[in-house]
Amino acid sequence: MPCNPHKRYLSFFPKSMRNLTNPMMKNFTCSILLFFAFLASLSANNHQGDPPIEKKTYFTQPLNGQEIDLDGIPAEAAWEAVEWGGGFTQRQPKEGAPPSQQTNFKILYDQKYLYIAYRCHDSSPDSIIQRMGRRDEFPGDWVEINIDSYHDLRTAFSFTLSVSGVRNDEFVSNNGNYWDTSWNPIWYAKTNIDSLGWTAEVKIPFSQLRYGDEAEKIWGIQVMRRVFRHEERSTWQVIPQNSGVWVSAFGELHGLKNVPPQRQIEIQPYLVAQAETYPKEEGNPFADGFDTKLAGGVDGKVAVTSDLILDFTVNPDFGQVEADPSAVRIDGFQNFFEERRPFFIESRNIFDYQLTGSEAGGDYDSDLLFYSRRIGGSPHGYPNLMDSEHAKVPQSASILGAAKFSGKTQKGWSIGILESITQREKAEIELNGERHKELVEPLTSYFVGRLQKDIDQGNTVIGGIFTAVNREQGLSSFLHRSAYSGGIDFLHYWKNRTWYVRGNAIFSRVAGTEEAILNTQTAFEHLFQRPNASHVEVDSSRTSLAGHGGTFRLGKIGGKQGKLGQVWKFESGVTWRSPELELNDIGFLLTADEVNHFTWVGLQFPRQFSIFRSYRLNYNHYSRWDFGGQFLFQLFNFNTHAVFKNNWVAGGGLSYNPLEISNNALRGGSSLRKPPGMGSFGYIGTDSRKKFFANFNFSHAWGFGKTVQFDDYSLYMQLQPLDAFSLTLTPAYSRFWRRQDQYVDQVAYNGETRTIVSGVEQNTLRLTLRLNYNITPDLTVQYYGQPFITRPLYKNFGYVTNPLGKDFDSRFHRYTAQEISPQEDEYSVDENGDGQVDYVFQKPDFNFVQFRSNLVVRWEYKPGSEIYLVWSQGNTPDAFNDLDRPLATSLFDNLFDQQGRNIFLVKMTYRFLK
Repeated sequence: MPCNPHKRYLSFFPKSMRNLTNPMMKNFTCSILLFFAFLASLSANNHQGDPPIEKKTYFTQPLNGQEIDLDGIPAEAAWEAVEWGGGFTQRQPKEGAPPSQQTNFKILYDQKYLYIAYRCHDSSPDSIIQRMGRRDEFPGDWVEINIDSYHDLRTAFSFTLSVSGVRNDEFVSNNGNYWDTSWNPIWYAKTNIDSLGWTAEVKIPFSQLRYGDEAEKIWGIQVMRRVFRHEERSTWQVIPQNSGVWVSAFGELHGLKNVPPQRQIEIQPYLVAQAETYPKEEGNPFADGFDTKLAGGVDGKVAVTSDLILDFTVNPDFGQVEADPSAVRIDGFQNFFEERRPFFIESRNIFDYQLTGSEAGGDYDSDLLFYSRRIGGSPHGYPNLMDSEHAKVPQSASILGAAKFSGKTQKGWSIGILESITQREKAEIELNGERHKELVEPLTSYFVGRLQKDIDQGNTVIGGIFTAVNREQGLSSFLHRSAYSGGIDFLHYWKNRTWYVRGNAIFSRVAGTEEAILNTQTAFEHLFQRPNASHVEVDSSRTSLAGHGGTFRLGKIGGKQGKLGQVWKFESGVTWRSPELELNDIGFLLTADEVNHFTWVGLQFPRQFSIFRSYRLNYNHYSRWDFGGQFLFQLFNFNTHAVFKNNWVAGGGLSYNPLEISNNALRGGSSLRKPPGMGSFGYIGTDSRKKFFANFNFSHAWGFGKTVQFDDYSLYMQLQPLDAFSLTLTPAYSRFWRRQDQYVDQVAYNGETRTIVSGVEQNTLRLTLRLNYNITPDLTVQYYGQPFITRPLYKNFGYVTNPLGKDFDSRFHRYTAQEISPQEDEYSVDENGDGQVDYVFQKPDFNFVQFRSNLVVRWEYKPGSEIYLVWSQGNTPDAFNDLDRPLATSLFDNLFDQQGRNIFLVKMTYRFLK
């Protein structure tokens, strides 16, 4: 029977999707359904997967009043109550082989703590590598334990200890597919080197773990060791690398009896003193060259139950946080910056709701329902100043307070609730001694609620999310009064968790004044005003927009292995964003009005063979349509990655892009056909264990017919002359060139809109320097600095005539010398040749120079309590018109020619722990 998706499935699509039933979309939908049916038949007829992993068991005992002197030497009599666990097996590089050095461990407990002893045998103790590093850097030789105290077979707490005494900790979720290094519990550890290797003792408060109230508990555990000089990892519980699982295959810890619930209470007040210097501006009363600030606040954790925690912060300060890297885009898309503030990154896994998050990757992978950088960001408004007015404008919206409630119950419910309030911010404006204030950011409430339920020991997971932003009145001409989004999601595994199907469906609704909603309709992410977009229209009377999106995918992440340990993996799916979907009040959305298909197929060799320690081959393809049925994009990619026996790495890939049509390139003009082309990338890296190692990366892409070219080169170099000191230097250069289709401006002419375009050449140079000096594991000095310059130069101006034409040159009219005349800061155009200026547009060339740096001395003078000494420097000199000198000359001359902004900060925290 022929496939007729229109008749069978039309009723399941929202109204705004029902126009996807043109012939092209029918064929696409039919193909996707047939493809999924084929994959499902494979899963039904294929092998039943490898046999379930046989789990080990370790039996612990209580201390019964005996004491452990935590000195790194497990010589106390109390340790004799339990046997050594052992029988480790190599995981890398020779999976399944005996390790070169064996490892043993013991576990004891009392009413408040879990105690772990390690004996890491080493036939050459003088070869043990004792490198230092920042917390969560995992330097040198180390040993770790993962603890699934929920025993939900999906999440775990990881505690890693290096032989040098550096503690590292992570929260593991999604069965080992997500490792959150921002989790920083309080725990204690000591190490010691002797003639047999090295030993360690670890003490973990039960208050830092989450568990149920059973009288006798069974926890999942895994112990892993790294022998640095061999780059070897061995585990207590054998888990094949291509099994596709981690936490669900842990061995088990038995014998924990009558451990009382621990009601964790941690209060951490802070005090910060700050001085700031910057260039003095004559006549500006707000810029005298020197500012000071004294502030305080408090962070805290309260265990509502033994598995649910309330975190809160009042008047938080993040002055010790590293500055964002410099970034400038000329394509209209917003930059995505990683979250660095401790309150928002700790325990963030429950709030991490990617709309796609596919194995195949793609630009849309950054789309999020919750993007915490929206909270406390730069104010949305700015005062409209007269020539002689001066203003003091807040750099960010102050966070008055925030709280989050998170954890997981014994019955498999994962809960996450976050609420944050940002302050009403006003700019102070001065004119001739008179001052007044003007609103630049209204009082705003941000809310996120997340719920998940594990079913059948985590083989099925269902969940939902809801977000809300509510603002007081003010700036209503462009800010939404309210913004809501939410979604439901599911995940189901079968065949020993090697096959899965997962998906989500989301909605959004924003409301505000007619002017605010009009701005949203015509914003870069939506562009309803596009003349060739018949499926959307601008309605200036609307006061709300409602959209939807979602992703569905099927994949295989493990299974039967070949003779070399190789296994085939794949993922394929569909993701969409309706034209009215809007997430950017509290989430992150690059662009709406898309339907994307993606497929990834990978062949992975995790075991050592021939010249390789491991090897991977990947194939990807992507296709995209808009909701009007217009075919926008197609790309095919092949890439390969290798780790060699000498621990060098290399890889590369090649892409073919036969079709690309952009709905955003002309910023509200018609869709624009971009030239087809190809792209490549490659990298090679030396052995990262050496005192000096380097990694060179490049990418090169080009459009057919010499229409587009992109080149990017970077060289990462690290020098470690001492175990306690490392230096990294990363120079990077990129060049982006377009012959004619770079957007410049839109102007009115004879009742029509002229979309001005040009050629462009953008050169970017950055140099990133990092210094790390670890005086002790708890006293560190870190420096980060990055000079940055980017310079786009435009030429060959013209306007768009036939944006979807098959021939590149037919899409544009390039101005003749008689039609365009350069002025001081603008170009004037006489299009009809009558000697009169028809319109003008500003010169788009610019030169942007910036320097950002942080020097941080951090001392954890007691567990959880810290002192920070911080020097932050930023300089964005006035180099806008420095267009003629070489890039490097302009960068370094301007950086040190003008005074920058310096912040000196002292921050002290003290953690009270009950």
